[in-house]
Amino acid sequence: MSRRAPALLIAWTGLALAGCAVGPNYQAPRTPDDAAGPFVSAAPSSSETAAVPADWWRLYDDPVLDRLVREALAQNDNLKVAAANLASAEALVSQARAGQFPSTNLTAGATYSRGAASAQTSSAASVGSRAPASWFYSTGFSAAYQIDLFGQIRRSIESARASAQAQESALDAVRVTVAAETTAAYANVCGYARQADVARRSLGVIQESYDIAVRQRDAGALSDFDVERQATLLEQSRAAIPTLDGQRRAALFELTALLGKSPVEAPADAAACRTPPRLKQALPVGDGAALLKRRPDVREADRQLAAATAKIGVATASLYPSVTLGGAITAGASRPSRMFNAPSYSLGPLISWSFPNTLVALAQIREARATASGALAGFDGVVVQALKETEQTLTAYAAELDRHGSLSAARDHADAALRLAKIQYQAGTASYLDLLTAETTETAAEQALAASDQLLASDQVAVFQTLGGGWQDAPAVVAPRVG
Repeated sequence: MSRRAPALLIAWTGLALAGCAVGPNYQAPRTPDDAAGPFVSAAPSSSETAAVPADWWRLYDDPVLDRLVREALAQNDNLKVAAANLASAEALVSQARAGQFPSTNLTAGATYSRGAASAQTSSAASVGSRAPASWFYSTGFSAAYQIDLFGQIRRSIESARASAQAQESALDAVRVTVAAETTAAYANVCGYARQADVARRSLGVIQESYDIAVRQRDAGALSDFDVERQATLLEQSRAAIPTLDGQRRAALFELTALLGKSPVEAPADAAACRTPPRLKQALPVGDGAALLKRRPDVREADRQLAAATAKIGVATASLYPSVTLGGAITAGASRPSRMFNAPSYSLGPLISWSFPNTLVALAQIREARATASGALAGFDGVVVQALKETEQTLTAYAAELDRHGSLSAARDHADAALRLAKIQYQAGTASYLDLLTAETTETAAEQALAASDQLLASDQVAVFQTLGGGWQDAPAVVAPRVG
């Protein structure tokens, strides 16, 4: 080996260490200054500024719900897809890091040869003969290392790592959705069961009134017209039950799918629920600053912007020369035992600079900058969307809470009115139409309150989903193995 090779290697290594990564360094984008404060729609009667717990569904104190959410967070198929996407992104990080290490090549071969035939004419007995056969054995080892003078490899690693972090945030976003949809599906199963039970109770009351009306008509106290009106109300009440039962089963199948199971495996404990879960306390919602730190989609947008920014450096590095330090050892002989008697060595840098592709590189830089610009606008949009969704769900929840209070009072008044109507009708001071109207009003009030119970539970879940909790302590998800 040449005596100048070590000195040359040291010189190029120094250049590599002194090299800088071209392109802009990533800086986290700023969020609006007024986004960090309390939510404008957080009413003291329905919410509080306490921190949102990671396992917010436990606030309902429902063991069945807790089990269902934990199972969904471990077995949901969409989560397995997101986990596979994350594994793919992490593999790309490893691929990008491989550029930091030298590439090697090992060769070995053997060549067999024989000379051309020659005629022997010195004697009549002589015959044609051939030159003796020969073998030649060779082997070689080469290594090449790209010196990352302008940071193309470093920027590639930076971009791949940020993309993997974005996929990790996307996985967390799916966790948030799965936890919320599982809770919402369970609340719907319970809510539709509650509404169906109310409809059956109302049907029983109306059936009893219909039977009384028939007996009174037979006794001449009522007309056929009165009986038909009661029959109409009876059938209308009966018609509501199949729809509610069907909606309950549909919600149960939705819940089963979220658990990664087929419909025949619907959880029996969830099917037995008859009352939707409801918090007995104000919702902990925190503030805007905590929201933006907690929401996975905001983190995902930030990491996508970081990846796009790093790609500008990757494209910019194409404008500069590529420097590769290489070395090789080769050996050859007619016998394997002599191959390494006099091997040859080579070591030196190779500089490659593609001037004709400069225009292509400039176009790639413009493309990378435009992509990063779009990612920045996307981040701003995600922040605004997160704030908007949270305010909307808080507004809807507070409004439904007020509506629920009025419906509860209306139901109480309708119950009292029906009791009075029955008493007055039996005393002869109220008409049958008055009694029928009171029954219709009470039935409608009871059904409206039951529907509001379910809607209230759904609105609570929507608030928790927009707050972005549920991913912090989630169990690990294992994607299915192929091959």
